[in-house]
Amino acid sequence: MPKRKTSDSSNQSAAAAQTKKPKKKATWEPFDPTVPNNTKFPETLTFPKTPKGSIKIASYNVGGLNSCLKKGFKEYVNAEDPDVICLQETKVNQPVSTAVNDKVYKYRYWAYDDKKGYSGVAVFSKYKPEKVEYGLPKYDDGSRGRVISLYFPAFTVVACYVPNAGDKLKNLERRQTFNGHMEKFIRSLQKEGRAVIWTGDLNVAHTRKDIARPDTNQRSAGFTVEERTDFDRLLATSTDGNDLPGLIDTWRHFHPETEGHYTYYSYRFQCRTKLIGWRLDYFVVTPDLMDKIVESEIRQIAWGASDHVPLVLVLKDVDMGSTTTKKSEDDSSDGDKNASDSS
Repeated sequence: MPKRKTSDSSNQSAAAAQTKKPKKKATWEPFDPTVPNNTKFPETLTFPKTPKGSIKIASYNVGGLNSCLKKGFKEYVNAEDPDVICLQETKVNQPVSTAVNDKVYKYRYWAYDDKKGYSGVAVFSKYKPEKVEYGLPKYDDGSRGRVISLYFPAFTVVACYVPNAGDKLKNLERRQTFNGHMEKFIRSLQKEGRAVIWTGDLNVAHTRKDIARPDTNQRSAGFTVEERTDFDRLLATSTDGNDLPGLIDTWRHFHPETEGHYTYYSYRFQCRTKLIGWRLDYFVVTPDLMDKIVESEIRQIAWGASDHVPLVLVLKDVDMGSTTTKKSEDDSSDGDKNASDSS
């Protein structure tokens, strides 16, 4: 006759089950722990001077210019000393006279959204552009407050704040419509033989290397297959029969295997401390500019005035036209301009 289990053995089994420890969740480890994770804007900043014969363009989602000014924006501009700086998400509806030194940045352009305190882009330049355009052709309603294009002799800068697809992707269709108009516009510039620098918060993490947690964000705004595919199209040869060359993501070109370097770190969930972020901000250029690029870098240390960090593109041997050092009547300050002014 088989022996019965004693009550003692049953109690021991039950006790063992109760004392079994739950599995610990895996601890997040940053891909590159050498990336700064400061949670306040640095008191002092130092960046390399622009090499002689080169120009520097900066891009910065300021997350509200008035707020950013209180937290370190001017300190960043003074340390970086870019020749052109493109801002996104200014959230203003009129020029901010104290944003930059108007004797240094004599050419200042603003674009606003109709909705107060929403969107908004600006570009400040030491060089006078040949022409300035606001918005996208045949898509004024969808691009107002989001695009300013500056035409210089060497290239056209398309400074841009791409719409977010929104919570539960409620604005994904609008976002894709914007993408389509942007693609048409950039391709039209290429057809004219213009070199193009497309920069700003493009609101897409292009590849799995551009986001800390790709697996849990497959249907999150900025990492959907639809948004990434739209971005792919501009990085590929055009399919309109003109065989226009694809544009190049400059930072990724120079850092093809690098992971853990992002441009956006949410204020929530200790994302900055943990280095959990997204690379949403870019300098994307036509191939004819690649041999002019000296560097394309993310200013990781400059976090805290916004939830984004700035990025810079340095180019050599490019014709920018008239500079602020020339003392001609034609080169006098333009003051602050917006879409309602003639450019």
